[in-house]
Amino acid sequence: MPSKPDAGSAQNLRLIDRFLEMMAAERGAAPNTLAAYRRDLEAYAADCGTDVKAAGPDAIRAHLAGLAAQGLAKSSAARKLSAIRQFHRFLHGDGLSRDNPATAIDSPRAARPLPKTISRQEVERLAETARARVKAAKGKQLLKAWRMLAMIELLYATGLRVSELVGLTRTAATAEKDFILVRGKGGRERLVPVSGPAREALAGYLAVLGAQSKWLFPSSGAAGHLTRQHFAIELKALAREAGLAPGAISPHVLRHGFATHLLDGGADLRAVQQMLGHADISTTQIYTHVQADRLRDVVEAHHPLAKKS
Repeated sequence: MPSKPDAGSAQNLRLIDRFLEMMAAERGAAPNTLAAYRRDLEAYAADCGTDVKAAGPDAIRAHLAGLAAQGLAKSSAARKLSAIRQFHRFLHGDGLSRDNPATAIDSPRAARPLPKTISRQEVERLAETARARVKAAKGKQLLKAWRMLAMIELLYATGLRVSELVGLTRTAATAEKDFILVRGKGGRERLVPVSGPAREALAGYLAVLGAQSKWLFPSSGAAGHLTRQHFAIELKALAREAGLAPGAISPHVLRHGFATHLLDGGADLRAVQQMLGHADISTTQIYTHVQADRLRDVVEAHHPLAKKS
């Protein structure tokens, strides 16, 4: 029989449960976020020993050193440290520990990678392939073909996170003629404008869907709607059919394409921030680096005084 956890370990797990309950109730943390926090904090508590409330800065440093020794990327280590910091802030704020040892720990620094993006031509190839599927589909395949076309058009037209897209309700997507209501991270809501082609694809999809569910993209799974993973798999299959490299295409890449192409067309950075649902504009500013790289390439390729190799 498996051994029972000792009293200290059980207490640590109860504290983690209390922290996650607070994150869900007060901050509206998404289920995926809560699951990630649980994994990170349970691994940290196991390294700390019997009483995580008594952990000091050295315990956190030792845990991070162990992660680094396993080859964990600095960006992943920083995410785990963020969970540990919030956990200790919660313990200290609720009077469960004397201090917050995480305040003495610096975040692992790593260069922020530029987002992978997609060209306008590649987006159009995806959409054309999806439209061709609609024209050729019959019977039960017709709904699936319309669904893919609607999802691609909506994702590229709005820049939604994939979790926001699959979790759309029918009401949120149809209540306003030219906008959809999105519930993003932390339960924050925002109105996002929708283009004409996306509206047309959505109307065609809804005509085939009929009145089935409150979800815009219903499924028989536990969530009641299509999962992120299922959509990502279907999108890669469409990319392969369109003659694109499946490994280079994902829902997140389409979101990046939306932001990059808007900024290329002269859109205001603040407006793009609002549509993406970024709490901090510094997150949106990474797309200006993508633009800077492109402008530099243009200058090096075409300016008469640029050095030629």
